[in-house]
Amino acid sequence: MKEKETRHLSTPALAVIAAVLGVAAGAAWIYGMAPVSGNGPAGQSETVVAEAVVPDATCAAEADIAAAIDPLAKGEVAALAVQEAPRGLPTLSFIDDADRQMSLADFAGRPLLVNLWATWCAPCREEMPALSELEAAMGGEDFSVVAINIDTGERAKPEAFLKEIGVDNLGLYRDPSMGVFNTLKKEGLALGLPVTLIVSAKGCLLGIMNGPANWSGADAKALIGKLTEATPAS
Repeated sequence: MKEKETRHLSTPALAVIAAVLGVAAGAAWIYGMAPVSGNGPAGQSETVVAEAVVPDATCAAEADIAAAIDPLAKGEVAALAVQEAPRGLPTLSFIDDADRQMSLADFAGRPLLVNLWATWCAPCREEMPALSELEAAMGGEDFSVVAINIDTGERAKPEAFLKEIGVDNLGLYRDPSMGVFNTLKKEGLALGLPVTLIVSAKGCLLGIMNGPANWSGADAKALIGKLTEATPAS
């Protein structure tokens, strides 16, 4: 993966670069506005890294999958920072449309595209239909899009939002505490919204993108196709 070493910067370096580019482009993202709550233990400083559910030693075996998708992070998905050393993620808890508690562990066994969004996020409005199209085209037993809404309050607002933009095939997963966002922020992964994670079937972080992308385009589908192809059968 040496030809793409410029994308494999440290997480703090990526944060600085993305923040600068976001300001320069006038991106409609949020930075540092979310309260620290939810999944993160109370009273932690933002530099504290939560314990990963899947040990990094386990995730090290996923490096071949990261290497397989790395050349496909180009074109409309070039902003995806593929992790040269896949890492475990802390618990990311949310609720489903019946208010049942869930986490990414409930999707174990298939790779995921995990996306955090909100109704007040303008880029999210543009990106959600593309995520819906990706799920329709490639979702199933081998891959799923897990879009998690972080609006505070009741479900009515995000539910109405999805209906308004014609998205009806993505589960209404929610975290009204914004804890998922705050946990990823403390890990140095989330800079604003939208933020997208590519997660392996074992729950390891393979790639991270801050900002929107055309996830229904040919570049995205090629990347996800390679992801499912490179994932060992369970």
